[in-house]
Amino acid sequence: MLYTVTTGRNTEDVKNEIESKAKEVGFGLLKEYKFKEILKSKGHPIERDITVYELCNPAAAQAILDIHPEVSVYLPCRVSIYKDGDKTIISTIRLEDILRSFELENEYKAHMQDIFDKLKKLIANLE
Repeated sequence: MLYTVTTGRNTEDVKNEIESKAKEVGFGLLKEYKFKEILKSKGHPIERDITVYELCNPAAAQAILDIHPEVSVYLPCRVSIYKDGDKTIISTIRLEDILRSFELENEYKAHMQDIFDKLKKLIANLE
């Protein structure tokens, strides 16, 4: 249910590029969650530095939400970046799998597939 890519690039470099690379494929950065800091502040520290980015393509969100508001549970799109040993992991939800659980007209499935393709392109640009 996840789309994950592993790269040898420096994790911080990847994180520093996500906002500009997201814009290149039509997404804006809404928010970032630094889980290591968040959980530490709540008294539940973790070792791994995991950051999740919420991304939005407003036109795409409007198009699907006007007709299928139930898709909102999967929005905004999220991309996770973290280090695993000497590798950087970049991951997102595999929208193709989610689409199978909804009864969407073909045009909306194609639209959502286009969004997932843009997310994959973003991740490829970060590799």
